[in-house]
Amino acid sequence: MSGGSLSYSEGLTEPPLSYDTISDHFASIVSQHGDRPAVMCRAPTRADLLSCSQTATGFEQPPHTEILTYEGLDVLSNRLAHALRSTGVRKGDRVAVSLGNVAENAALTYAVFKLGAILVPLNPSFNQTQLTAALAHLGARTLVIGAVTDLPYKPCLGRSNLPLLEAFIPDMAAPGIASEQVPTLESVIIVDNRASHPKVDFPLEKLRALTPLSELLSSSASSSSAHTVFPDSPLSADETINIQFTSGTTSLPKAAQLSHTCILNNGRLIAARMGLDPADRVVVPPPLFHCFGCVLGYMATATTGAAILFPSPAFDPAASLLMASEQDATGLYGVATMFVAELELLESSPALQEQLQKVHPARLPFRALRKGIAAGSSVPESLMRRLYATLGLEDLVICYGQTETSPVSLMTSPADPIARRTGTVGRAMPHTAVKVVDPTDRTVVLPRGRRGELAASGYLVMQGYWNDPSRTREDCVAAADSPDGRAWMYSGDEARMDEEGYVEITGRIKDLIIRGGENIHPLEVEDCLLQCPGVGDVSVVGVPDARYGEVVGAFVVPHAGWTASVGEGKGEGTKGEGKAKNVLREEDLKAWVREKLSSHLVPSHVWFVDDYPKTASGKIQKFKLRDMAVRLLGRHHHRHEA
Repeated sequence: MSGGSLSYSEGLTEPPLSYDTISDHFASIVSQHGDRPAVMCRAPTRADLLSCSQTATGFEQPPHTEILTYEGLDVLSNRLAHALRSTGVRKGDRVAVSLGNVAENAALTYAVFKLGAILVPLNPSFNQTQLTAALAHLGARTLVIGAVTDLPYKPCLGRSNLPLLEAFIPDMAAPGIASEQVPTLESVIIVDNRASHPKVDFPLEKLRALTPLSELLSSSASSSSAHTVFPDSPLSADETINIQFTSGTTSLPKAAQLSHTCILNNGRLIAARMGLDPADRVVVPPPLFHCFGCVLGYMATATTGAAILFPSPAFDPAASLLMASEQDATGLYGVATMFVAELELLESSPALQEQLQKVHPARLPFRALRKGIAAGSSVPESLMRRLYATLGLEDLVICYGQTETSPVSLMTSPADPIARRTGTVGRAMPHTAVKVVDPTDRTVVLPRGRRGELAASGYLVMQGYWNDPSRTREDCVAAADSPDGRAWMYSGDEARMDEEGYVEITGRIKDLIIRGGENIHPLEVEDCLLQCPGVGDVSVVGVPDARYGEVVGAFVVPHAGWTASVGEGKGEGTKGEGKAKNVLREEDLKAWVREKLSSHLVPSHVWFVDDYPKTASGKIQKFKLRDMAVRLLGRHHHRHEA
C-alpha cells in the first residue's frame, strides 16, 4: 500500500507475523530439519594468510570444518544452557558474549534464548575502556569471551585478552570475580581458542577466577543435560531477548533492546524475500555480534532450515572465497568493503587462484553461487555489477536497515528489475511502514522524489535504548506521542522514494556536503570515482574550507597493481613507491569527475590511503576520515607557513 503522492509506503501483510518465542520456533525447525547441517565453521589456517601474498605458493588441503546439524545444535545449546544455569544465570540476566564467528557462539545464542536470559553480543575488538563500560552499563552478570580475539585479515595472529580482563579483574589468580568497575559480574567463562594462535600468551590454567567453557560442559555431561532447559518463568514473544550495541559509525554506540518478535520475524521475512530454502548453504563473513551476522545471517537461515557457513572467526577474504568453493555454497553475504577486498584478492593473488583451482580442478570454483545479501552501507551500482559478473551472484539483493529496527526495513528482491536492484535498497518489508520526512520538521511527509530523512515503523522497532530514555527520545517517537498512533524510528539517513515505493539512500543527513550553498551527496561522487581505472575503493567526506564552507575530499585506495602519485602535502597512509606500470594521479581523478559530473562535485582534495577506519562489521567510519582530513590540511598549512 502506498501513500499516493507522498513518500509513504507500507509492505504486504503476508506472510503473517509469528508470535512464537525464538526457542519455540527453533524447536519446530529442529523437528523438520534435524539431520540437515545448521552451522558450519571453518578453522583459521596460515594458508589463508599466505593467500594474500603475491609470492606465496603451495596448497594446503581444506582445513577442518566443524559441522553442527540442527539436532546437534539443539543438543549442544541445551548443554550450554544447563552449564550457564549452573553458574547462576536466570531469566532476564544479561549474558555478554565476546566471540568471533565460531560454533560456541552459534550454540550460546540458543542456550541464552532457552534460559530466557538476554543475549548481549559484544564486539571482540573492544578495548579495555569499551568492554568495561559496556558490561557496567548493562549490569552484566556473565561474560563469555575467547582467550584470544581473532583479528580481521590476520588468521592465527590474534590478540591475547589477558590485558583486557586484567583491567577490571585485578586478581585473576584468586577464585571468584571481584570487580569494582563491574560489580554485577559474577562469572567470566573462557572459550579456549589458543590452539589456533600458538604464539599468544594466555595462562588459563593459572587463572582461578576464570572458568573454562570446556570445564562447564564436562560438569554438565550427563544425559539429562541434552534435554531442553526451560526458563524460570514463562516467556512471551514481546520480551527483550537481545541487546545490540549500535555499530559505531558514530563515536557513541547505544544499546538497542530487541524482542523475540522483532528478531524472529525479521529473519523469517528476509529469508522469504531473498528466496532461501533448506538446501541453501550461505557463507556469512559479517560478525555474529552485529545484526547483519546474527539476524540477516543466522536467524534467516535458522528459521528456514538452511545452513550458515562461517569461513573464519574474523573476516578474512581468502577464507571467505575458499569456503564458498570448498562447500559449494549457494550464497555469500558482505558489506561493500568486504566484497571489494574479496574481488581485489581474487584478481591479484596467484596463490589464492591456485588454491581455488585445486579445490575443484575440473570446474569453476563458484559454480553454485547465486544468492546473497549486500548491506551495512550504501552499495554503489558499479560494485553490484562486478559481483554479478565475477562471482555469479545473479540473485544478490540489498538490505537496508538499522540496529534499532531489528534491522531490515527495506529490501530488494531477486525478481526486481536490474536497475532497481542496483540503484535502490528496495521496498518496504512486510508488516513495515516507511516514510521520508523533512529533517527540520519530522511531522511533514515529503512528496515522492524529494530527499529527506527516512523513518520506519512496525513490529521491528526496538523497545528503546537500555537505561537511556533521553537518547531513545532523540531517535524514536513512541506510539503515544505520534500523530498517527505508531512508533517511528528515525534513521538519520537521507533518502528519496519513487512512485513505485522503491527507496534510494542518498547519504547520511550529517554526511551531506554543503559547498557554497549547493548540496553534494558523497555517494554520487564515490560511485563516479569507483568507475575510474585504477581506483580500488573510495570514500568521500566534507572538508572545511574558508571560501565555500565545505568542499569535497576523497580518500582513495588504489587498485592492486596501481601506484599512487602523491603530491605535496598528501602523505598520510599513502601507497608508496612501487614498480607498478599503472600510476594513479590526483589530477586524473579530478579530471574524471569533471568529465562525468558537474564541476562543483570535483574533489578539492585527494588523499591516497591503504585502508579506512572501519567498524568490525566493515562500515567506514566517516567521522574519523573527516578528523584525518582536518589534520592533514592543518599539517599542509603549517608547512607552507614555515
